Amino acid sequence: MRTPIIAGNWKLFKTVGEAVALIDELKPAVSTSVGVEIVIAPVFTALSAVVTATEGSQIKVAAQDCFWEEEGAYTGEVSPKLLKDVGCSHVIIGHSERRQYFGETDETVNRKAKAALADGLTVLMCVGETLAEREAGNTFSVVEKQVTSGLQGLSAADLQQLVIAYEPVWAIGTGRTASDEQAQEVHAAIRSLVAKLYSHEVADAIRILYGGSVKPENVKGLMAQPDIDGALVGGASLKADSFAGIVNFGC
Repeated sequence: MRTPIIAGNWKLFKTVGEAVALIDELKPAVSTSVGVEIVIAPVFTALSAVVTATEGSQIKVAAQDCFWEEEGAYTGEVSPKLLKDVGCSHVIIGHSERRQYFGETDETVNRKAKAALADGLTVLMCVGETLAEREAGNTFSVVEKQVTSGLQGLSAADLQQLVIAYEPVWAIGTGRTASDEQAQEVHAAIRSLVAKLYSHEVADAIRILYGGSVKPENVKGLMAQPDIDGALVGGASLKADSFAGIVNFGC
């Protein structure tokens, strides 16, 4: 059985004080949640405070990005070693906004994934097509290239600490959501691709999340799909009640 993951990506929101206040509000709302892994990804400046605020709870902390070098003359970058040092257990890599605004490529996603895995972090690797790519009928070729390139050189053992997040770019922050069937179709294709690249055992074990305007109102339908193993949540993770509603989808 694959344990579902509900991960909240706070993006560029929340001061340290606001982040801690949200965690304090969220903790009792998810304290009785069972059978689900809960992850929160605040901004870099709030990581340490959020790690402290989540102590004693089942909430895990992720960074929103990392660099592929341990240390060196790389002004403005943060390494996986530093994320581990501050208490992170997870890191998001390859989010569409990093690809769109900051020059992230399939190659850099792969380098970051290797570095994060080497330092013991669980990687949430994002893939997904734009609206133009979907309308051109290229969804599967785009996603296949991103997954194949992102996993280049990784072993089956590495994939035990890697999660794939499928996020159709056209559904992020737009209020539009892929239908349950659309999401399932791509998730199934990703799982088949992993089976082809590795084995059916690895494919059966890897967790694949859906991201793209996930809300309490639509999470149950998505989670009912056989190949959807959780959600990478954006806007709805910025309020305790809506994020808890997603975490508690099975209640």
